[in-house]
Amino acid sequence: MTNHGIKNAQSSLIDHGITNYKSAFWNLNPKQLIEHTLRLGQGTLAYNGTLVIETGKFTGRSPKDRYIVKDDITAPSVDWNDINIPFDTENFELLRAGICQYFSDKDIYIKDAAICNDPTYSVNARVIAEYPWSAHFVHNMFVRLGADEISDFSPEWTIYCAPGYKADPKVHGTKSENFSIINFKTQTILIGGSAYTGEIKKGMFSVLNYNLPKNKNVLSMHCSANVGSDGDTAVFFGLSGTGKTTLSADPQRELIGDDEHGWSEEGMFNFEGGCYAKCIGLRKENEPDIWAAIKPGAILENIKFFPGTSRPNFNDSTITENTRVSYPIHHVCNHHEKKVADHPTNIFFLTCDAFGILPPLSKLTAEQAMYYFISGYTAKVAGTEEGIVEPKATFSACFGAPFMPLHPNTYAKLLGEKIEKHNVKVWLVNTGWTAGPFGIGSRIALKHTRAMISAVLENQLDDISFTNFSTFNFMIPSFCPNVPNDILHPRNMWGDKQEYNEKRDELAQMFIDNFSQYENLISEDIKSAAPLIVVETLL
Repeated sequence: MTNHGIKNAQSSLIDHGITNYKSAFWNLNPKQLIEHTLRLGQGTLAYNGTLVIETGKFTGRSPKDRYIVKDDITAPSVDWNDINIPFDTENFELLRAGICQYFSDKDIYIKDAAICNDPTYSVNARVIAEYPWSAHFVHNMFVRLGADEISDFSPEWTIYCAPGYKADPKVHGTKSENFSIINFKTQTILIGGSAYTGEIKKGMFSVLNYNLPKNKNVLSMHCSANVGSDGDTAVFFGLSGTGKTTLSADPQRELIGDDEHGWSEEGMFNFEGGCYAKCIGLRKENEPDIWAAIKPGAILENIKFFPGTSRPNFNDSTITENTRVSYPIHHVCNHHEKKVADHPTNIFFLTCDAFGILPPLSKLTAEQAMYYFISGYTAKVAGTEEGIVEPKATFSACFGAPFMPLHPNTYAKLLGEKIEKHNVKVWLVNTGWTAGPFGIGSRIALKHTRAMISAVLENQLDDISFTNFSTFNFMIPSFCPNVPNDILHPRNMWGDKQEYNEKRDELAQMFIDNFSQYENLISEDIKSAAPLIVVETLL
């Protein structure tokens, strides 16, 4: 057993209900965890020494198997729905006891770390894992601690990660053999039946999304963020495939973080100590920061090699489209050392509109910002999922519904208050299609999207006139440096203007229909920001 500075290590495990185990390895460094992974035959090395592992049956999260224990704390506060699924306390304890028993004849790997780079909101978390590479993932993604901090470590949250332990739905009340369950009363997370590392990361993200807005008046956000040389902070919200990681990686600006942040009374702070980037189709010229971060210490997930080599083939989706790499943020050369910054100057909502309707850049009012934040819109294109043969609208509240235990209005109200207080500019950026939908039109060029965002960040649009985008009532710039004027208003790009009008109104109706589920708790000023479909009548 390796204690690595932990006082009373054995009694600590007894406190967690673990009384028998083969060996316990405490806070091993990445090199040691890689050695254990290779010795167990659970991974291999790429040509440059990067660890490559496969997560097995699950290559992504399983949102329908994610639960929250319903008790006197959570019953009145959680927004119970088909994402925040209630779970019984007794069944939770049965599963926890089962995992502890499962560890009896196994090596276990314990990693102590923190979440939140602002010490005011920092949370200590202990992960007890079956696999060494799960502990390595925690080292990459959570905030790493010094030797003194580890020796005096006291966990506030405990995460049990046992991919080999499977639930019995008839006994434990789960839907499947796999599960991820959060218990706010005992401050415990159970993960079983799945080795996908993202369940660890998003489990603690869900915890912060409950505790920080509810108890600390801090807005928790599923976003990336960077900061300029003048200290101006920019925030990028967006669902998968909208360009959140790509557009926040800017050689002229320092990366605060790529996925999870808090916005307090003092400013912005990154929750994490690393990045978890998608790798499918990765190319050095398009994603130089991610490419350079894939080196010893990083973990590649579900990647195939070129035949006969140890070179990753990032175009190979044989295992999954959701290929990933985790790495500590210091692998990014241009990272913000403190991971804490001032209040945002600009916020960008990124959407990949595969219908080709929305403008590439629009300026929003505070009310519109709250409305479209709650909507969390993007569109999936044909081929991204089985059965999708044409563009399909996707709405995910607050750009992260699977991780938001509270009602979306809670987060939207906090956002609106902070936008108003700090005079933040909010922009909607369409990184999707123009001149028609997917299959007919073309994807908006990345260089043009970058040029628009640069123009905003460099205040080049301050003296530009804006025009109204009908139905949605966005304000569109009449000119943007290094961007063709024609693409600024999407209707100009369509050959059939009447068809564009019809499709625009269809998309507007999708927003209205989706938003109806929230209206009972939403204020009138937010409702007033909804699209307005004008029915033309012939006289």
